[in-house]
Amino acid sequence: MQIPSVSVFVSGPVRLLWVLFTLGLLAGCAGPSLEDYRDREPALVPASFFTGELTARGVVKDYSGTVIRTFDAEITASWDQDGTGTLDEVFRFDDGEVQTRVWTLTPNGEGYRATAGDVVEPGQMRWQGNAIHMNYVLRVAYGDGTLDVRMDDWMYLITPDTLINQTTMSKWGIDVGEIVLVIQKQ
Repeated sequence: MQIPSVSVFVSGPVRLLWVLFTLGLLAGCAGPSLEDYRDREPALVPASFFTGELTARGVVKDYSGTVIRTFDAEITASWDQDGTGTLDEVFRFDDGEVQTRVWTLTPNGEGYRATAGDVVEPGQMRWQGNAIHMNYVLRVAYGDGTLDVRMDDWMYLITPDTLINQTTMSKWGIDVGEIVLVIQKQ
C-alpha cells in the first residue's frame, strides 16, 4: 500500500503556507552567526593575536571525514602603520609537500579584506567576541590541474595564546572536505 504525500491533502493557499513553513525550518538550520559569539571571551582581535611568530598543527579531511593529510605550519605575522596585516605562512605536509601562502589583511569598514596569491575570490574577515569568520575561494592543485574551492573559515580563541581553526571546503554547494588546526603564539 502506498501512502499519499502531503501535497495530496493540501492545496492552494495551505500548500503555499506549508512550503513557507518548510523553508523557514530549513533557514533555521543555517550555520552559526558571528553575533552568537559577541560576548565570548577571551576577545579575539586579529591585530593582537596575529603578531610575531606563530605555529600551527592540523589535519585535512576528505568528504567522509577521513584524515587524508597532516601538517605543521610556521606563520610570521606583522602589521604596518596603516593597519594592514601580513601573514606569511609555510605549510609542511606529512607527504613532504611544502606550500606557502602570504595573506594581506587590508582594513575596510567591515573588518579586513583578505587576499593571497592563490585566493581567487577575496574574503572578508569579520570578528566578534572570541570568533573570526572568513569565506573565500581558494585555488588548489587537483590532479593535473587546479580546482577552485569555497572555504568557510571559523576561528575561535580558546586562551590568549591558542586559537582553533575549522574550515569547511565545498564545491557547487557540496562539502568536499574540512581542515582543522590549532594555532599558537610563540
